[in-house]
Amino acid sequence: MAGECLMQTISAIDAAHELLKKKLQNALTIVDATAGNGNDTLFLAQNSLESAHIYAFDIQKSALERTAEIVELYRNKVQLILDSHVNVEKYVVTRIDVAMFNLGYLPGGDHAITTQAESTLEAVMKIIDCLATNGLLAITTYPGHEEGLLEYNQLVEYLRNLPMQEFTVACYSMLNHTIKAPVLYLIEKVRR
Repeated sequence: MAGECLMQTISAIDAAHELLKKKLQNALTIVDATAGNGNDTLFLAQNSLESAHIYAFDIQKSALERTAEIVELYRNKVQLILDSHVNVEKYVVTRIDVAMFNLGYLPGGDHAITTQAESTLEAVMKIIDCLATNGLLAITTYPGHEEGLLEYNQLVEYLRNLPMQEFTVACYSMLNHTIKAPVLYLIEKVRR
C-alpha cells in the first residue's frame, strides 16, 4: 500500500552479520569466541576468503561436534578448539582481523552452562589487544538472564572507557523493548 511503512525487526545477530560482511572479504585471521551450534562459524566461513583461518572456541564438546557438522564444507579453514575463549592467546598468534562473541547459553543446551562475566571480559580484553588496525569485534550480549546481565554491565563499563583515539565503539539495541532484549556492540580498532 502506498504510504505504508513495514519494518521487520533485525536481530542483534543479523545486524552483526551484516556489519561484518564487508570486513570479512579481506580478513585472514578470524575468531568465533563462542561457536555454540555453529551458525556464526558457518557465516564467517561462507563470507571469508578461502585463505582465511577461523578459530572457533567452545567449552562444550557437543557444541563443537554440531559446529563440525555445519562447517564440513569449510573444514580446511576452520579450526575447532575445545577450550575457553579466555585462552585465545594460546591458539591465535597473529593479529585478529574479525572476531565475534555470541554470549549466553547454548540454544537447545543446558541453560546452567553459560558464558561468565569475568572470563568473557578477560577474553574480550585479550581479543581487543590483538585486533589488527581496522580490525572489527562484534559482541552480542543477553541481559535477560542473571549471568547475561552481569556480562552486559561489565562490558558496557569496559567498552565505554576504551580510548576514542584507538577505538570506535558502536551499540545496536532496541530502544522501545525491555532491558532484556539482546544488545550488540561493535568495536573497531582505528589505530595502534
